[in-house]
Amino acid sequence: MGDAGTPLTRERELTGRVALCLPNGQLNRESVGWTRHPLHDTSGIGRGRVGRGRNKRWEYWVFTSPTAIASLTIAMLDYVATCEMWVLDRRTLEFVDGGATMPLSRGASLPPSHGAGPATANMPGIEAAIFEEHGSTRIRAASARVTIDVLAERPKGHESLGVVVPWSDRRFQYRVKDVARPARGTVTLDGTSHDLPAGESWAVLDHARGRWPYRMTANWGAASGIERGRRLGLQLAGGASDGTGSTENAVSLDGRLHKLGEELEWRFDPEDWLAPWSIRSRHIDLRFEPFYERSSRTALGVIHSETHQCFGTYRGTVTTDAGEIIPVESLFGWAEFVRNRW
Repeated sequence: MGDAGTPLTRERELTGRVALCLPNGQLNRESVGWTRHPLHDTSGIGRGRVGRGRNKRWEYWVFTSPTAIASLTIAMLDYVATCEMWVLDRRTLEFVDGGATMPLSRGASLPPSHGAGPATANMPGIEAAIFEEHGSTRIRAASARVTIDVLAERPKGHESLGVVVPWSDRRFQYRVKDVARPARGTVTLDGTSHDLPAGESWAVLDHARGRWPYRMTANWGAASGIERGRRLGLQLAGGASDGTGSTENAVSLDGRLHKLGEELEWRFDPEDWLAPWSIRSRHIDLRFEPFYERSSRTALGVIHSETHQCFGTYRGTVTTDAGEIIPVESLFGWAEFVRNRW
């Protein structure tokens, strides 16, 4: 069992549709809570004068397979739009990291709320589309060196974690973290195709809508796979939500979400990102052993970001909200540290 001293939260589960914003654009306090299925109407983000220039929306998908890791981001940040693809060949460690940025959110389109339409990008050198297809999600993207065509399946009864984090009535975020989605398809890097075999390949979504504080540091960890014949997903977060009364921590077991209402204790070495990480709480006792670090820095006017995303293996135990202790023997995923001024 993890650290018994980590703070607990009292978060309410929402079961009906709710608007994230009031008509004036400020936070609707009735929307604060968590869900098992996307229920928040986020169409108020970007309307009116409240938060003008601070509104942010994105769809971020990560795919893992035995031979390749890939990600796709389509983001709109009011003053810019971006589309980025990244692919790593796990055998050779060759990678491609590229994309495009357009001013004033040109070249990208995102749905007002989760599942309310496709997400698309058409920018110099890169095109992408994310849309629902027969109860699953199709993700397609292409650039000069990379193509992605992946179907993220949504098994019957599958649940995802939705959370509203309130910093203030003007600064708040809504996130859907959807882990352990079975994936199949193809990722191609410089003409070499990597098939995503069923049962060994996974998709994870980070869907975000909100207005963040200008300065922010955060941790995020996620992992998906089969442990002892059961489909297991980990959703771990820290830093950004600390002290707000909301957390983004959960375990997905055979598609059933187990919300963990507690803050996590993250330990890692910022001088050696490939050293083992420790993530602990009352319900979490995990050691993360990375083998690869993806490091990036961005400086675009008022935007400055630093990301250290490490891929590797989780080992330890997690405890569901029902008290079941789940051994984690070798679950592949990532852990990251992000520092933003945006």
